[in-house]
Amino acid sequence: MSDRPDDEIEDSSAPLIEHLAELRTRLIRSVVAFFIAMVACFFVAEPILNFLVEPIADILRSRGENPQLIFTAPQEKFFVLIRISLIFGLAISFPYVGFQLWRFVAPGLYRSEKNAFLPFLVASPILFLAGASFAHFVVTPLAMNFFIGFSDAIPALAAMLSGEDIPADVQSEELRTVFLGSVRESLDLTLKFIIAFGLCFQLPVLLTLMGKAGLVSVAGLRNVRKYAIVGILTLAALVTPPDVITQVILFVVVYSLYELSILLVGRVERKRNAELREMGLLDEDEEEAPDETTEAAKGA
Repeated sequence: MSDRPDDEIEDSSAPLIEHLAELRTRLIRSVVAFFIAMVACFFVAEPILNFLVEPIADILRSRGENPQLIFTAPQEKFFVLIRISLIFGLAISFPYVGFQLWRFVAPGLYRSEKNAFLPFLVASPILFLAGASFAHFVVTPLAMNFFIGFSDAIPALAAMLSGEDIPADVQSEELRTVFLGSVRESLDLTLKFIIAFGLCFQLPVLLTLMGKAGLVSVAGLRNVRKYAIVGILTLAALVTPPDVITQVILFVVVYSLYELSILLVGRVERKRNAELREMGLLDEDEEEAPDETTEAAKGA
């Protein structure tokens, strides 16, 4: 129970069977919305596919090659379009699905809890979209340029080490390797970048929610900053090609999100401490105690 008089919960005396019936209704509406969005996306799956693989096409054009992808099985492209329909159908229907789940959960929350969670429900899809856009327009072109151009880099490097002149066509007298990208594999790599960066951009939301729950603190996040740097560098090495520029870009972006999370958690702590002081549950000495303990630990 909350000690604040204005923090009321929506009381409901509905029996369990009615709650289950409501949950079933919400789930059915969510599934119907997802199915409608998936079918709608299937009719525009081809333009979506072209948009997703456009970074590869631009790189091939810059290399003077034919911007095309192949499929090696009769059913490959069909299932690629089905996959696009599923993913984008879920993305489009997510606001409605989230609204249905929120309508089911909201009656059991206090008014303050509703006000606390609503900003995160709005910020989460926005941050995911920002991460996906960053992956598509920045990371994917850099990664594809590295991978596709890697076949030319090895012969050129071998010629430089042997002291020979680098010919205009480094493979003109040898077996020539040409990039014939598979639709499925190229799409999989692009979607991996989009999902990975979309999830990375959820870091402020995750840490701020953990701060509201009292699971993390500003002092704790600052103390593990050096471990966070190592973890972010490891993440950059795993999800990006062995290209220093791409890895540095990912590190700068994710580390900036980590520092932003520290500021947001600090704001949450200050607001919570102010509320506790108004309720008479916290005085100034108790609020400053953690910082003094932290400083003593550092001195030791």
